[in-house]
Amino acid sequence: MPHSRPFGLVLYGFMHPLLPSLAAACLYAGATAYQGLRLARREVPDRRLLALLAILALLAHAVGLYNQLLTPNGLNLDFFNAASLIAAAVIALTLLACARIPVENLLLLLLPLGALTALLAQFMPSGTIQPINEEPGILAHILLSILAYGMLTIAMFQSLLLLLQDHQLKHKHPSGLIRNFPPLQTMESLLFGFLWAGWGLLSLSLLSGWLFLEDLFAQHLAHKTLLACVAWLVFGVLLWGRHQLGWRGHKAIRWTLAGFCLLMLAYFGSKLVREFILHI
Repeated sequence: MPHSRPFGLVLYGFMHPLLPSLAAACLYAGATAYQGLRLARREVPDRRLLALLAILALLAHAVGLYNQLLTPNGLNLDFFNAASLIAAAVIALTLLACARIPVENLLLLLLPLGALTALLAQFMPSGTIQPINEEPGILAHILLSILAYGMLTIAMFQSLLLLLQDHQLKHKHPSGLIRNFPPLQTMESLLFGFLWAGWGLLSLSLLSGWLFLEDLFAQHLAHKTLLACVAWLVFGVLLWGRHQLGWRGHKAIRWTLAGFCLLMLAYFGSKLVREFILHI
């Protein structure tokens, strides 16, 4: 029994609303610093240590999100909470992918994003949005949307790394980061793997919205739905172009970035306008 009280105090302290988000930000920052320093020295980071730090950060992030999202009135999915949730989903998907394919370098971009969104969700004021207390079909639509945005965010970061790798190889001065990348062809194959997965999830998201939402083109959803459909078409054309015309390189990167920008405007643009400008 003498050890139970200190353990209880530690557990209570960690469940304080501030501490999980702060712990997540510190762990994300530590993992980023470790990976960045090793790559700057042209050394390969220890995969197990990097994964351990990232997983601990993600767990703390998840606890913080649990406290912020779940309210007595429903799911509080305001602008900053949504950004934090999508960042956590992106990092979780990347860590799962790291077990099978060499995408650890994506973490160098994603972990700082996790730290930033965890802190913003904790400290920034919420917009004027009603908590979500809906039936399972609507919640499934929301989950599919978040997974689609997460997977396509990974594709966007992968395209940026591919652009950087291509530029440095052409100018024959690869940095320590680039030297630890897989070959260019492998990086491109990974990009299209993420795009196929993201496009499939986005298709399911739009389908579930059509099935479970009363009016997908209602006034407050029209711009979001239209932009999401255009993004779906952009990614679909890109995947068709890859399969039929062999699109690759800068053309694939431009189409990826265009689709991603449309998707972010569809989700975050509409939320930003509704919550902080129109206050609805």
